[in-house]
Amino acid sequence: MERRKSTRTTAPRPRKRPKVDISKTALGAEPEKRGLKQALEKKKKTGGKSAGSAALASGQRELSVNVKTARQRSHASTLWLHRQLNDPYVARARAEGYRSRAAYKLIEIDEKFGLIKKGARVVDLGSAPGGWCQVAVKAGGARVIGIDYLGMDAVAGAEVLKLDFLEDGAPEELKNLLGAAADIVLSDMAAPTTGHRPTDHLRIVALAEAALDFAEDVLASGGSFVCKVFQGGAEGELLARLKQDFASVKHAKPKASRAESAEMYVVAMGFRGREE
Repeated sequence: MERRKSTRTTAPRPRKRPKVDISKTALGAEPEKRGLKQALEKKKKTGGKSAGSAALASGQRELSVNVKTARQRSHASTLWLHRQLNDPYVARARAEGYRSRAAYKLIEIDEKFGLIKKGARVVDLGSAPGGWCQVAVKAGGARVIGIDYLGMDAVAGAEVLKLDFLEDGAPEELKNLLGAAADIVLSDMAAPTTGHRPTDHLRIVALAEAALDFAEDVLASGGSFVCKVFQGGAEGELLARLKQDFASVKHAKPKASRAESAEMYVVAMGFRGREE
């Protein structure tokens, strides 16, 4: 008996799915690889910058780190820790070897105004933890002297005095150590805030005036003065003195200064010198 041929056709094989690169994350970025070789390759791709600084430069938003509350930590402390962990300038400072994120405030100010020249003599008031001293040395400062009542590790290329600048005799000791006129006086000094704006305003202005008194005493002709103030803080008598003693007076709010902070900097250039 003749066997009938089956009329059934072979089911078509399912089409192969395109290969998916599982090395990519959901965001489309390669996950961090371990090992020295991979780290060097990654560094080359970012032009020698850290991942944090590359993201900061390109404007790329990094993933946020959440901080859980703890019994022994206040809500304010938790918020501060969350801000620190998610601050790109904190990550960049750690990666590039600066003592604090504040270093980038001076870097931005110097890039904008060209203050620190090669061979300059620089005085840094309120220098702890040392970020501004590091920037001044790297920018070419030949003699960099910092002063702060807080202890801090030594900074290569700089001299540091552990002394309260407001104490009697401290300015004179600074002058003796400097040995000659200064080219630039920096002040990032700030009193602890009380939360009472008028009081905080008076404190920051008092520090700025003390720093200006010292700057007028030690600056060479044509020198510069940079000082932290609060928004609206460099006014009245202080602003009048700056305009009288310097050829140019500007205000600066660096990007590295947090947007919610009231701090800003007054930049005075072209010191006219004191009349004897």
